[in-house]
Amino acid sequence: MKASELKRGMIIKDGGDFLIVVDIEHRTPGNLRAIYQTTLKNLLSAKIVNKRYSPADTVEKADLESKKVQYLYQDHQGFHFMDMATYETITIGTEMVGSGKDYLKENLEVELLYYEHRPVTIELPVSVALKIKESAPGLKGDTSGRATKPAMLETGLVVNVPLFINEGEIVLVDTRTGEYLGRA
Repeated sequence: MKASELKRGMIIKDGGDFLIVVDIEHRTPGNLRAIYQTTLKNLLSAKIVNKRYSPADTVEKADLESKKVQYLYQDHQGFHFMDMATYETITIGTEMVGSGKDYLKENLEVELLYYEHRPVTIELPVSVALKIKESAPGLKGDTSGRATKPAMLETGLVVNVPLFINEGEIVLVDTRTGEYLGRA
């Protein structure tokens, strides 16, 4: 496919690496030809790569198979998931889950992506509901602008939440940016 068809969230294959398009920007500097400035994240190593493409360049879209799985638990072997169709347990390593581990809680349904019958990575839902485990109380009078405070969630992830959110509440978190979205 042509580079002009790239969109956020697409997974492409570059050599032996699978890259997800994190950001794409169309630029036309002065009298020069248009380019696509992309920010790509390697699914296996979680490294961020910046690449430029001209609109005529071709990129290989990754042909990945997707299976719906449910997260069970984590131990020394890795992360354990149950295939929702066959009920078999699938174990994948920490490097494949990457930063997604901050959003995994028991019974969460995710997509497990396969390439040539081998698991490559997981695809999280856009937002997940997580319980606040630790949070400092909001201070009265500290409301100039959008006042926030750090809160630790049940998975260990720390996000900034508004001052009125308290411990024990369940909040929605964007899995792409790690930002607070609202109460669940």
